[in-house]
Amino acid sequence: MSQIIDAQYINNSFQDAHKVLTTFINNPHNIHSVNSAIQLMVDAYKANGKVFSCGNGGSMCDAMHFAEELTGRFRKERAPLAAMAINDPSHLTCVANDYGYDFVFSRYVEAWGNRGDVLLAISTSGNSPNVINAVESAKKKGMKVVGLLGKNGGKLKDMVDISLVVDSQVSDRIQEVHIKCIHIFIEGIERNIFPENY
Repeated sequence: MSQIIDAQYINNSFQDAHKVLTTFINNPHNIHSVNSAIQLMVDAYKANGKVFSCGNGGSMCDAMHFAEELTGRFRKERAPLAAMAINDPSHLTCVANDYGYDFVFSRYVEAWGNRGDVLLAISTSGNSPNVINAVESAKKKGMKVVGLLGKNGGKLKDMVDISLVVDSQVSDRIQEVHIKCIHIFIEGIERNIFPENY
């Protein structure tokens, strides 16, 4: 079995991840914003609405994970919740081919979104053109938007109703905090709608 000659980078990576998360937690605005985001989603569900999610690359994987935990289950048995990640390959490739990649999310929102629904828009840069277009379409439909963002929040920071910006320049560090927020969103939704599970 081969040995790692210098494992210091492993410890450094864990320490860096810890630092980014600690910085995020220590900002009271972030705790308040997570709570506000949960309330938006709970309000949507109580009004028979839906929650959509979108992002590119790793952020799409996070969007998909968020949706499947809601339509499936998180920790205990409960009824499924209406959640859709915008990830249908036939839709994505059709729209990319006919309109351009910048519109793959917005066309879906235009087709399926309704007033009172919520869009979870995920972008580590805050500047993804297709996510920006999705947010614009959601706002036109009367939807609420939560942004999971990074770096300085980019253009999306001031476009969304609730922004959560991870203070890091490194995408993987940003995504590590995003997935924690996603799990807390799900737990918060369940605590409100299925309190018997807690």
